[in-house]
Amino acid sequence: MANTTKEALIDWLRDAHAMESQAVEMLERQAERIKNYPDVLAKVQEHIEVSNRQADRLKQCLQRLGTDTSAIKTGVAMLIGNAQSLSGVVASDEIVKASIFDYSFEHFEIANYRALISAAEQAGEPEIARMLQPSLDEELEMAAWLEQRLPQLTKTYLERRETAGTAEAKR
Repeated sequence: MANTTKEALIDWLRDAHAMESQAVEMLERQAERIKNYPDVLAKVQEHIEVSNRQADRLKQCLQRLGTDTSAIKTGVAMLIGNAQSLSGVVASDEIVKASIFDYSFEHFEIANYRALISAAEQAGEPEIARMLQPSLDEELEMAAWLEQRLPQLTKTYLERRETAGTAEAKR
């Protein structure tokens, strides 16, 4: 249990590192199955790289505080990410459900980065707050991209379903 603001910050940075590992795992599995949506596939592949950079930033923040990531939290998060992405395999509307989940997960990440930045400032670690700001900006950009494209993606899926059947529309 965290007794000081700095200990809470360290714990939350570890959680965020695990969160980014979960995101990478989930996105990598999604990328394997969305070949018929090239714009989404390209953005997912780009965001995998972004998420890996964010995980590196979080690790650098932890190292700056004299500690490291939690292998247990990271491992569990990766399992959860893998399970989450597999849940869509049997759904005929996987692309739509995955996009909805991705949109909500982006907002979860946004909230985490906002809390981390505030905690870093409260802990007297302005450099940590500065290091985390690009991650917040990247998550805001991805959420906006998903928000803008979700209506058209849904229409495209439904049109493909009508003309080609659910197997083709899915991917």
